[in-house]
Amino acid sequence: MKLGVYNAILHDRPLPEALEVVAGLGLTGIEINSGGFLPPVHIPSFDDILISDAARDDYLAVFDGTGVSIAGLNCNGNPLHPNPVIGDKHAEDVRRSIRLASRLGQHRVVTMSGLPGGEPGATRPNWIVNAWNSAALDVLDYQWSVAAPFWADIDKLARDHDVKVALELHPQNLVFNTADILKLVELTDATNVGVELDASHLFWQQMDPVAVVRRLGPLVFHAAAKDVRVNPEHAAVYGVLDNSFRRLDPSENRVNLGGDEWANEWPRESAWDFVALGKGHDVAFWTEWLRALHDVDPDMLVNIEHEDTELGRLEGLEVAAAVLKDADANLTRGLTTV
Repeated sequence: MKLGVYNAILHDRPLPEALEVVAGLGLTGIEINSGGFLPPVHIPSFDDILISDAARDDYLAVFDGTGVSIAGLNCNGNPLHPNPVIGDKHAEDVRRSIRLASRLGQHRVVTMSGLPGGEPGATRPNWIVNAWNSAALDVLDYQWSVAAPFWADIDKLARDHDVKVALELHPQNLVFNTADILKLVELTDATNVGVELDASHLFWQQMDPVAVVRRLGPLVFHAAAKDVRVNPEHAAVYGVLDNSFRRLDPSENRVNLGGDEWANEWPRESAWDFVALGKGHDVAFWTEWLRALHDVDPDMLVNIEHEDTELGRLEGLEVAAAVLKDADANLTRGLTTV
């Protein structure tokens, strides 16, 4: 297995310095952002690489001798957003990322399924959390009618370029759990669309990431190492679907999600938080998670995603890397004694 880092947390420094950080952590892979919600900061020659072998070779040369290689591309966004300013751009980013991956000798592109509006003519996405009433099922029927042909086309493009597209099971997406990815594959007969197994989004849904890996098997193409800590004193009162987010002012540090959409401030009495590995689940858990991934693919790419707001950029990576490497060592010892 190749252990690495998703580079978004290192966008504050140039790529060569980011590679030094990853190597210093004792990891060997870096997942490069290639569009979507975030710009491709570490691929300044993106357009040139698509058409020029010299530009491609120059870019790949940056990694030579560093001990770190590219471990997939990431263009998380909403390619099904009903606002074309957002949806069309993010959809094209997925296509461009597949082509770029092929040019760079990569075989994994991470993204999200996206989320359409609830009916024709909608301008905002509509996330159905619980389809208790018939109108909610009508919305879902419409959304699947939008998603299926899009992902069938992406699946063909990915297959033509020898790339697997791994969907993060993320909230506010049509595909956010095990049943959804199985439905998408059934509707599209997909061969090259599967899952990025990010355990964090499964934890807060009360899912077992190890059980999900076992259930999906070869549909797991890629993995993100990120933990969640449930805060029982708040979860008991507000539940995990609490919407106590605060709209950030333009003068504050906020992340643009495309068009006129921005990330909000996280609830201050949160039911759960994203945390570095080990702060929510111990090394023993992550060992079993790696074991399940290894059983699917011994060459699985597993990249740390750091979103722990209690820890600095490098501090969070150091904490997560220590836990991930300990889990990997446990796995290796277990495999050698079998």
